[in-house]
Amino acid sequence: MTIPAQTSGATLTKDAAPGETLLKVTGLQKHFPIKKGLLQRQVGAVRAVDGIDFEVRSGETLGVVGESGCGKSTMGRLITRLLEPTAGKVEFQGKDITHLGVGGMRPLRRDVQMIFQDPYSSLNPRHTIGTIVSAPFKLQGVQPEGGVKKEVQRLLSVVGLNPEHYNRYPHEFSGGQRQRIGIARALALNPKLVVADEPVSALDVSIQAQVVNLLDDLQSELGLTYVIIAHDLSVVRHVSDRIAVMYLGKIMELADRDLLYKTPMHPYTKALMSAVPIPDPARKSAKSERILLKGDVPSPIAPPSGCRFHTRCWKATQICTTTEPPLKELRPGQQVACHHPENFEDQAPQDVVLLTAAKEAAELVSEEALAESAATSAAVAAEVAEAQSTDAEPTEAESTGSESSEAKSAEAKSAKGESSEAESSEGESTATESTEGESTETESTESESAEVEAEAAEGTASDDDRPSAESSDEEPPAKGK
Repeated sequence: MTIPAQTSGATLTKDAAPGETLLKVTGLQKHFPIKKGLLQRQVGAVRAVDGIDFEVRSGETLGVVGESGCGKSTMGRLITRLLEPTAGKVEFQGKDITHLGVGGMRPLRRDVQMIFQDPYSSLNPRHTIGTIVSAPFKLQGVQPEGGVKKEVQRLLSVVGLNPEHYNRYPHEFSGGQRQRIGIARALALNPKLVVADEPVSALDVSIQAQVVNLLDDLQSELGLTYVIIAHDLSVVRHVSDRIAVMYLGKIMELADRDLLYKTPMHPYTKALMSAVPIPDPARKSAKSERILLKGDVPSPIAPPSGCRFHTRCWKATQICTTTEPPLKELRPGQQVACHHPENFEDQAPQDVVLLTAAKEAAELVSEEALAESAATSAAVAAEVAEAQSTDAEPTEAESTGSESSEAKSAEAKSAKGESSEAESSEGESTATESTEGESTETESTESESAEVEAEAAEGTASDDDRPSAESSDEEPPAKGK
């Protein structure tokens, strides 16, 4: 019987281009309640996943590593919507799928599939391999070309199994073969995102290599996007493009593969990297550089305040106990949640007093590792300061150029002012000369008129000085006569 695909709720989306964001997770949380008593009242909660943020781009492989119990598998079941989130948001190709029901998620099951951790319990022992691998076609109402049986046999050959094993039962296969059957079932509907929950942890080393190479080949052929959860850091390094390090329900560091393995920033990441064995016989007698962590992982029921790792960190200070560091990008392609990161400048340089627990944890760390940490942090701080000074030099040059241009404009203005002043002074001198000439002419005219007036006065005076003959010879007559 064929069940038609339901179209209510979510709708199928178009393929995302390589490099575009396929899955986006924001503030994702999952708290499992703890209930006690006759009335089953909640008295607490297991904070399996407690606020994580990350993105998965189309065509890439995101590896997730961490200790047992840190919430990796729970995170994988949340993004495939096998578990209901307590809080947060899950977006697949831009569509919110956080609280979609069974009917709403059914069409999206074509695009999101999961490979489970245990190959023994993930297969129904009462069903044949043909029935198990063909179940997605029946549930989605998909009829492949050539029939379901032919497509199932093709999938078995793709994962390296004999197509003639179509009618066999799971107990007739080994662990690696069962894992391959799980991979074939996950790839049946050609999904866009595959979440692999520790796909090689229960397998032999030789079988691990076969499964890992199979995943790589399928990704290159079908353009799949993986989220691979694993404990083996060597396997994660081989298959991943980016790696997220989880600790107690939080992402401590998220970085590109090469950056994470060469220059880990979070102390917990550095401790994990030091635990990876190096297969080199020449280093057999060399002193181990492994960083041993103090104590056990705290309980997720009552996680520590501030930074979750401060109870085991050898660099923890007072700010680590009170303020939770945000996951921020300190270097292109590398995000870390730490106040005192490795291989980078200190984010809280004012807080230098180590906690008592940090001093005890530092006793388990070799002096070489501590000296290397201090040297690399100082070197990176010097590089950052040099880069900042280099960035400041163009600004100074620009300011110097603007000052020189201002000086040139001021000189030009002063030159113009001097030339105008010179012209005005020349005009004033010309006007002064003309005024002096006019005054000279006026003086000469005045002198000439004065000479004429003087000559006239002299002539009048000479006429008055001559005596009259009549008045001098005759006397005036007397009055009575």
